[in-house]
Amino acid sequence: MEKDTHIKLFEDRKVRSLWDAEKEEWYFSVVDVVAVLTDSPNPNNYWKVLKNRLKKEGSQLVTDCNQLKMPSSDGKFYKTDCMTTEQIFRLIQSIPSPKAEPFKLWMAQVAKERLDEMQDPELTIDRAMLEYKALGYSDSWINQRLKSIEIRKDLTNEWKKHGLQEGVQFATLTDIIYKTWAGKTSK
Repeated sequence: MEKDTHIKLFEDRKVRSLWDAEKEEWYFSVVDVVAVLTDSPNPNNYWKVLKNRLKKEGSQLVTDCNQLKMPSSDGKFYKTDCMTTEQIFRLIQSIPSPKAEPFKLWMAQVAKERLDEMQDPELTIDRAMLEYKALGYSDSWINQRLKSIEIRKDLTNEWKKHGLQEGVQFATLTDIIYKTWAGKTSK
């Protein structure tokens, strides 16, 4: 398992993070996130108390928390409670702090938008177009991108009709296409 350690800065505060290349997922130090969001003089103790409260509530968050080796201020690596991005978002919901409130409001807005999109899937296309425009892409590029997504769906539907399954089989066929077309794999 290849892992890469990084220090992220949030409001000039360090948050230790770890990239797991095998799982293609970021892990963040829980204590560092707690320190940023609470300004607690003892974020380790704050996390300990919060962890006990979450356990009593029956939250899976604590159970799913990973212990990964991360660098400490002394330069040595110690096991540290870490969470994925999704788990960190759930943790933020559990922290009663004014600093956590903007994250909570943002998550509530995103959740509302996604629920609206479930009721009216055309909103998803509209959102994608607006986000591509915000990133500076031209209308021509956006239209081409949406067409390529539609073509990809047609292709995967054909694969499904022939008994292939999403996951490894789709990834293998995609890599064959990329290798033939560009001489490279999707990675």
